[in-house]
Amino acid sequence: MSFVKQVSSLAEFREALNKSPTKLVVVDFFAHWCGPCKVIAPKVDNLSKTFRHVTFLKVDVDASKDISESEKVTAMPTFKLYKGGQEIAKIVGADYNQLEGLTRQHAGKPEDSGSSVLTFGNHSDINEFIMLNQVNCLNQQGQNVNNIFKNDDSYLESDVDEQLIISVQFGQTVKIHSLKLVADDIAHAPKTIKLYANRLNIGFDETNRIEATQVLTLSDKDYADNGLVPLRFVKFQSVNNITLFVQDNLGDTETSKIKRIHFIGSPVETTKMENLAQMAEGRAV
Repeated sequence: MSFVKQVSSLAEFREALNKSPTKLVVVDFFAHWCGPCKVIAPKVDNLSKTFRHVTFLKVDVDASKDISESEKVTAMPTFKLYKGGQEIAKIVGADYNQLEGLTRQHAGKPEDSGSSVLTFGNHSDINEFIMLNQVNCLNQQGQNVNNIFKNDDSYLESDVDEQLIISVQFGQTVKIHSLKLVADDIAHAPKTIKLYANRLNIGFDETNRIEATQVLTLSDKDYADNGLVPLRFVKFQSVNNITLFVQDNLGDTETSKIKRIHFIGSPVETTKMENLAQMAEGRAV
């Protein structure tokens, strides 16, 4: 299991760097033909599990030349560390000891980075894999859907009635084990939620005729303490996007409110066939 997220566009890269002014971001610039890149990659994966409050990214320099040119990367692997969008350290070559030492030096404490990583067995908070610029919502009050992924007192509220449709796109394929929903107040907290995995363009009409992947019926106990709402894990093994349809709320109030949503799971490791072919040919730096 890896918590290293691959980014492909310059806009996505810059968004990740500037997401938090205090959170450390470690970026692995690699190439599929690079032998040392392949050797160090599993070690970087393990490092991402140790420092869960650090964001680990990887950039394919051949597929994302705009990023590598912007960052003036000319040798692979190159590792760069950033805070507040600014580069603070650089390593050229597969020097894991130096990478681990610099990560430990600059990582800080989880509470200092604003991290709210939740864990459940072998699964963790995977919100970091959400593409925030592609999160959409129908029937929201104002433009506040991303409030549900912030660590503050903001919230998402429905508009003309209690229903909401929230569409979430992940930057890579994930497994979703469970959800944690934080209520703004229990009377406005969602009661019935229909989940649709890998179904795009779900509107209110579609919720009546398309079978949901799972239907959740929640009670106030599901919002208590650090309780998690388990999903039928077998149905959420390979998710690229998920849509949540909030049908009603616990207090039968006019609007529904959600303060926070956490997706608990793990990224799915994938290996492209062309990469396997390259490895078989023994291509190296």
